[in-house]
Amino acid sequence: MLETKYVPITEEMVRLAFRKVKAKRGSAGIDKQSIKDFETDIKGNIYKIWNRLASGSYFPPAVKEVEIPKKDGKKRKLGIPTVGDRVAQTVVKDYIEPRLEAIFSNYSYGYRPKRNCHQALAQVRQNCWRLAWVIDLDIKGFFDNIDHELLMLAIEKHVPEKWVKMYIKRWLEMPIETADGQTKYRDGKGTPQGGVISPVLANLFLHYVLDKWLEKNYPTVKYVRYADDVIINCARKEAAEQLLAALHQRMAECKLELHPEKTKIVYCKQNRRTEEYENISFNFLGYTFQPRESRNSKGEMFLGFDCGISKANQTKLVEQISQTNLHRATNATIQSIAQRLRPRIQGWINYYGKFRSYCLRGVFYCLNERLVRWVKGRYKSLNWHQSYDWINRQVKLTPDLFPHWKAGFIGV
Repeated sequence: MLETKYVPITEEMVRLAFRKVKAKRGSAGIDKQSIKDFETDIKGNIYKIWNRLASGSYFPPAVKEVEIPKKDGKKRKLGIPTVGDRVAQTVVKDYIEPRLEAIFSNYSYGYRPKRNCHQALAQVRQNCWRLAWVIDLDIKGFFDNIDHELLMLAIEKHVPEKWVKMYIKRWLEMPIETADGQTKYRDGKGTPQGGVISPVLANLFLHYVLDKWLEKNYPTVKYVRYADDVIINCARKEAAEQLLAALHQRMAECKLELHPEKTKIVYCKQNRRTEEYENISFNFLGYTFQPRESRNSKGEMFLGFDCGISKANQTKLVEQISQTNLHRATNATIQSIAQRLRPRIQGWINYYGKFRSYCLRGVFYCLNERLVRWVKGRYKSLNWHQSYDWINRQVKLTPDLFPHWKAGFIGV
């Protein structure tokens, strides 16, 4: 056991970590203790975590495995730590993150302070305008296949504190409790998606596996990485093909594998790029990049290459609208419906409306249609035409009632 004086953790660090965990909400782990439950004895729970962390006697409990559906119909496994363990992980993450941030690439955007998806998307747009060929990189089962030995070598390079390395090793090795109550152990690889410290460790791993490797060996390419989602731009098709072959070898050296179906080369076709190629679009962070009609500063139309919300995400949002069952809320007022939906709608606009917001028209047309159905259900005496008129009058009277009305999506 380590002596307390070698573990510079204070109770205040633990309290601050809990506030961060609480702000992100999240569900209970295997102990079924919610954040609200944790707060019933906040002083005692904070002290217990601090005391164990500071003395070197903290051992993380198993993570709860849950499955969430993926776009391809398969399921992604997430590991949900307990609330207390999320607090402990946050303490150590906050301790090591500043020094790791200092060495990370400017083109890495995922799960980093003061960096976000929109910045990554903006950089990809610029890269595609400058360089015509893209490698859309997909690492197969990345979080499940991070090699512990290689990761600890990277940790060793930047983290001299023995107590930090000890806790990171314990988190890498903590068992997994499946939905049917079975306990699984990691075989020297993998870090759970859902863990607080996992994104920092994943970024460090890919910093050496990919970022530094690209910058050293292929300095003319442009790339953007958001966690394990990577877009690499090359000037020529031959260069992209050669780099992709090298990437297969590089991944194998680092005990990873590129997904054979999802990894592909894409041609960023636009006005001045006349080559023919089978792939002319790719998805990144919920947006689809593809040839699109654009307008220059003189108002002239041309074929550009840009991004807008993907069709898959349009479908997803329409499904969410359907699930609200607005037409059944016949006792509600239009104001109460707006209050209930406003945060969700504003979130859609904030994220998917950043680039080519008009691509949201279909989504909000469906929402307006749902509102018409609600009017028809609430006011039985109105026919469909009168229900449309009712909504259109409401738009004129209170154009700020719904965020999408305020943004100009008012057609029904």
